[in-house]
Amino acid sequence: MSEKILQQGAEALIILNKGSVTKRRIKKGYRLLEIDEEIRKLRTRSEGKLLEKASKFVNIPKVKNINEKTKEIVMEFIQGKKLSDHLDSFSLDKQKEICRQIGESVAALHDADIIHGDLTTSNMIYVHNDKSDKKKRGDKIFFIDFGLGFHSLKAEDKAVDIHLLRQALEAKHFKHWKDLFEEFLKGYSASKHDSLVRSQFKKVEARGRYKDRY
Repeated sequence: MSEKILQQGAEALIILNKGSVTKRRIKKGYRLLEIDEEIRKLRTRSEGKLLEKASKFVNIPKVKNINEKTKEIVMEFIQGKKLSDHLDSFSLDKQKEICRQIGESVAALHDADIIHGDLTTSNMIYVHNDKSDKKKRGDKIFFIDFGLGFHSLKAEDKAVDIHLLRQALEAKHFKHWKDLFEEFLKGYSASKHDSLVRSQFKKVEARGRYKDRY
């Protein structure tokens, strides 16, 4: 099978090839060559390390190879449904169940001091597992694209992550977004820092509303 471009963003190409997905960072012509090479190498290394750490706490595509020379990360291809496109097609009860599961996963990431940085349903893949298959345990949510991710102990950074998800739900899944976000928060309550982060989240939201007025 020849290479197929799944997505082209400002920073990287996402390519499907022989059952694997390659994230290839794009050269930036406006930067000096030496600087561009170093930036893309460091970002590839950083994301690779973050993916490896995150895999201990949530479902992510298995990393097969990190190549700093070619600025590529090769991962397994997850055969599933991108939640941004399919969440609304499920029953409301199923949507709530999924969002509660997302909340539990984000709580696990945040307790490991991992900030996703682009927490939207576009970066989540839903995989349904047939309950009759005893080798597989229930449905799974896979998190992808940690390109904007980083480590942080700060409640502010974790609150901003949650704020991004709330905005994504309101924009993309507006029909039931309030119910879905409430379910997310129920799942997130598993975090050992739930109260602190939720308190900071309210401050982040308040700042956003203040800016919208002017």
